[in-house]
Formats: sequence, structure tokens, C-alpha cells
Amino acid sequence: MERLKKISNRRQEGIPTGFHRYLFSQINWNQRLIIILGQRGTGKTTLLLQKMNNEENSAIYLSLDDVYFEANRLVILADELYEQGYRHFYLDEVHRYPHWSKDVKNIYDSYPDINIILTGSSILDIRKGQGDLSRRATIYHLYGLSFREFLQLEYNITTDTIDLDTLVSSHNEQSAHFTDLMNPLKLYREYLKYGYYPFYKEVQNAFGQKLLETIDLVLELDIAPYDRLNYSTIRNMKKLVYVLSKSVPFIPNISKLAKKLDTSRNTLLKLLDSLDQARIVSLLRRDTKGVSYLQKPEKIYLQNPNLAYWLSESNPNSGNMRETFFYSQLEPIHQVTSARYGDFLIDDQYVFEIGGPSKTREQIRGLPNAWIAADGIKGGTGNKIPLWLFGFLY
Repeated sequence: MERLKKISNRRQEGIPTGFHRYLFSQINWNQRLIIILGQRGTGKTTLLLQKMNNEENSAIYLSLDDVYFEANRLVILADELYEQGYRHFYLDEVHRYPHWSKDVKNIYDSYPDINIILTGSSILDIRKGQGDLSRRATIYHLYGLSFREFLQLEYNITTDTIDLDTLVSSHNEQSAHFTDLMNPLKLYREYLKYGYYPFYKEVQNAFGQKLLETIDLVLELDIAPYDRLNYSTIRNMKKLVYVLSKSVPFIPNISKLAKKLDTSRNTLLKLLDSLDQARIVSLLRRDTKGVSYLQKPEKIYLQNPNLAYWLSESNPNSGNMRETFFYSQLEPIHQVTSARYGDFLIDDQYVFEIGGPSKTREQIRGLPNAWIAADGIKGGTGNKIPLWLFGFLY
């Protein structure tokens, strides 16, 4: 136990306090049980420790992938720590601890004056836990850095978010304001290459290698144990990610793709669903309500532009990058579905067609609330909005 306390103290040292992720101000930290889910590398641990710095001596950080929990139960440790005065428990990597759900439920029910904040993989399904935490917990999802956050973290360019209604109605004024502060096209290209994951600050010269290692960890340590996948299935999943990196945005022929991977149609759809939950890919569907994983998606994207950039062996297709960027900036705060005409339907209200600077309205002509998100332009005119401006939504 003393070793865990020392680790907790060390982890707090040197935690950056000047930059907070967008989710930090959105969480109601007064709730007794908070669960933060997100992809590896998006900053969940930092978020946890930044909040913990606001507590006094009654808080402790515990990573549940520590070897201590191979032979010891969290619920017993929590009892001992409670007797020593601890009231705030910050639990990291809970998906690596098989008893997490049952133990957290017992701690929550036994000590009404305890606050628990925990983080886990995006793939974690709270409803499948042994204890019914879905009724007790408030769940938040942490995505990677938006373009706006990248500008603040890398260049100390601090700006407010823009809601989508304001963006479409006053994009001329908004883009003019930001182009006075910076060269948006140059910085946007930097973001596409390495700006989605906060860890780029630590390993910028080896970012591509670190990102590929992170993907392997997600497949082998997050998805595989959770879905009880064997080695051959993990290999198939890696092959699937590679295939998608060569062809996204990908309109899937599921039977043909399953044959290429030497697997069944249903197995392939389950693999795609797991990759979607783990935030490696994004599945674009006609509807987001009551959708079974057995229903074929309309398109398949890699989840963010950094993945699209580093998984492709040559320069990624510009059309792929444009749509991937747009989807990744809208998905965290809006409902994104496939449009009958155009590329994306947002909140069943706005239709967006994505393209280059010369993109015309031909495919969305006559549609109400239809807009072009155009790459390669600093400012827009009429219904043509600069693509980079959508990076300021969160």
C-alpha cells in the first residue's frame, strides 16, 4: 500500500496546469461516481491528475493495471484507505482489472461520503459489469484534441469554441477573426499530421512510431481481452485496419471484404463494431438509434486524420483526409449520419458536402440548410465554409 501512495504522489508532480482539455469544464465534478471513457493517448490520465491536484490530502490515484491488483482486491484496499482518511479515489485503467465493476459498486454503496472518478477504454461497456453501475455513474467520453485545442497547446493561441449554428450563420466573420491571429491553412496541415493526440508533445520526432504502437496496444490489450479474441482474430483485425487505411472513406462491400480477410460476414461486422467502439475507425450510418452491429455501415473512416496520415504508406488521399477531419471534429458533440445527398447529415438538420476549393453546389443544389465545407480556402463566401473552421466546435 505504501508503494501505491508513493506512486500517487509522484504522478501528481509535474502535471501541467495551464492547459485543460475541453471535457474538464463540462464534467460535474460533484457527482459521486464519474466514469471517463476514451481512446488511448487522448489524455484521460492527465485529466484525472489535474482534477486530483485540486484536492487536499484525502485523494489518491490508483492505476488498476499495477501488479498489486494481480493478487489484491480494490475493495479491500479502499476499506483500508478509508480508515486512513481517504475520500477521493481516482482510478485509472479500470478495464485492465477484471473485478472493477463489482468492487466499485461495493465501494460506492458502502461509503456514501466517497467520490470515485475512474477512466477506462472507449470499448468498455458499463452495462456488462457485474454490478449495475449504469444507474449510479455519470459517463463522459473524451475524444482527441480538436484543431482549436491543438492551437492552444502548441502555439498558445487561445480561442473560444463556436457552436454550429453560429458557425454556419457567421462563418465569414469567424474566419476573418481567426486569420488575423494565424495562418490557418499552414497550422491545419500540421494538425492533420500530428495534432490529435496530446502525447505528440513528448515524442514529436517519433510520433508516427508511437501512434502505431498505440494502435497495437488498443487491439491487443483493450479489444482482445474484452471481446475474448484469439491471436488469429487479432491478426485479422490488424489486416482490416491496414486495408481500410488504403481505401477510406470506404463504401464497404462486406462480403468481398470478408472473403479478402478469410472470415465470415458476421465476424467482420463484429470486428468493425469493436474497432468503432475503440475509436480506431468511425462507422457512418443512416441512423444512430437502435442500430445493430450486423447492419452494414454506409461508409468506414479511420477515426481521426493522424491515423489516416500515418497508416498510409504514401501521402494520404486529400479527399479522405478532408472527410476524416470533418467527421472527427463533429462526432464528439453532434449526431453525424449519412446524407442521401451530400456527404454528412448533422443533427438531422444540416447537410454538408466536403471538397476542395473549387467544389460546387451541384450535389446539394436545391437542398435547404445545405453547405459546402471546402479545404484550401482561408475564408468562405455564401454557403461555402472553410473546412478548418469546423475545428473550433469543441
